[in-house]
Amino acid sequence: MIDIRHLRTLQALQITGSLATAAQRLHLTQSALSHQLRDLEDWLGLEVLVRKTKPPRFTPAGQRLLALAAQILPAMASAERDLLRLRGGQAGRLTLAIECHSCFEWLIPALNHFREQWPEVELDFQSGFHADARQQLLGRELDLVVTSNPDALPGLVYLPLFSYESVLIVGKQHALAGRGFVEPADIASETLISYPVDPERLDVFQHFLTPAGIQPAAIRTAELTLMLVQLVASGRGVAALPNWVAAEYLQRDWIKALPLGRNGVWCTLYAAIRVEDAELVYVQEFLRMARQGCLESLQGIRGVE
Repeated sequence: MIDIRHLRTLQALQITGSLATAAQRLHLTQSALSHQLRDLEDWLGLEVLVRKTKPPRFTPAGQRLLALAAQILPAMASAERDLLRLRGGQAGRLTLAIECHSCFEWLIPALNHFREQWPEVELDFQSGFHADARQQLLGRELDLVVTSNPDALPGLVYLPLFSYESVLIVGKQHALAGRGFVEPADIASETLISYPVDPERLDVFQHFLTPAGIQPAAIRTAELTLMLVQLVASGRGVAALPNWVAAEYLQRDWIKALPLGRNGVWCTLYAAIRVEDAELVYVQEFLRMARQGCLESLQGIRGVE
């Protein structure tokens, strides 16, 4: 029989154009996704996908199921929201801040979408970078903080949003531009351009340089991502950025991006909230919308269970 998971799988394939990416988005292995499709095709007695094409092409049967998904899935999401409201916790306050300079790109659309779906919730956002945001969270000045540094503090819980790779960006003519990856020692003679944050809170230091006992020759700061990238492209230094941030400038062919180490450095972005707020329905819904929006729009990230 046709199951809701089949419709979600086909829709994910339509959006991503890739079996591997669709599986990642649905938190499945590629093998499990392929098995699910085979079960559906066996039950239908029809193929839904031409797998030899890139991207995969939908057969007439697959197109009919996509049309069904376009009708059913939004209706189910709307019904789920209504039921959650009936269950309680539909009204309240959600004041957010970030400890991540590059997060505005996905956070603002997520806030707008949430506001449309949950008008009962008083939504606010404290702009700018907040180095002491978690203390404000404990003091109830804030309700949710986006961070990549899950420091253990009594009264707080860290819920994962998504994982990303931290990459080193260099100018196209830089001596490292032709390398397959960089080692910590490669940065010892470089000017590292970063956001104005305590270096030990930056991914490149926490997970790459500091464990190797390496420091860059100099550190230069820039408030804006665009300015940081322009400085790198002009040969003024190198920088470490999340892969989804670097993707835009790689497409413009301004820079080159290199993994940090042979296996790369993967980090996780979290939502920090108070323990007693973790079960609030509107908080759970904001996190669900944010995760879904990020997986659909940001390149190179991974879902986290």
